[in-house]
Amino acid sequence: MQPRGEIKKMSGEVIKIDNVSKIYSTEGIDVHALRSLSLGIKKGAFIAIAGPSGSGKTTLLNIMSGLDIPSSGSVLLADKYMSEMKGSELSDFRRDHIGFIFQAYNLIPVLTVKENIEYIMLLQSVAEGERRSRVAAILQQVGLKGMENRLPKQLSGGQQQRVAVARAMVSNPDMILADEPTANLDSATGVALLDMMRELNDKNGMTFVFSTHDTMIMERAKRLVLLKDGEIDKDEVRG
Repeated sequence: MQPRGEIKKMSGEVIKIDNVSKIYSTEGIDVHALRSLSLGIKKGAFIAIAGPSGSGKTTLLNIMSGLDIPSSGSVLLADKYMSEMKGSELSDFRRDHIGFIFQAYNLIPVLTVKENIEYIMLLQSVAEGERRSRVAAILQQVGLKGMENRLPKQLSGGQQQRVAVARAMVSNPDMILADEPTANLDSATGVALLDMMRELNDKNGMTFVFSTHDTMIMERAKRLVLLKDGEIDKDEVRG
């Protein structure tokens, strides 16, 4: 599946995708979702991965998150090859190193804002005092101070997505993967959310990786990677 032996230094890269291909077989027909794709993402990146339907961006995000494994090539995150892990080891690794933001928010409806945010830390056995301190700090950063005891149904869509951002960031993962995070928001709310995430990236150095069709995200990205037919068609680094 991937080369064994000495792990190369990542040169400040959070994740290194090396010569990854993904082939799906359907009724005897091979579909090449990714073709020998290589991509390194550095700490502090604010990167958008975009492309038309069928370009491979969802497959790439799934492989980066450990939800899928490549047919060939390797994915190195936190000095570990992800496809060498299985079961609870992989689940725990993903929990500790990757934050997720989904277009449907995926908040637990019976838990308060505070409880949703601290849920991952409970799984990580973080002490109560530390959890309380982190939640208070992140609520301030995402503009939700004073809303910690509200349920998701008592929040607007934009506020719910801010809770999702806070939940993704609070355990200080190596990177945050955001799959179409503005898809269910109106344009004004989406702009406000993206500006907040960009500010958090600038201040905290948190690494954000977006998979998107949204031009607002593409315009704000510090790096834009466009996929076409499972390959990188364009890789543009901005200021």
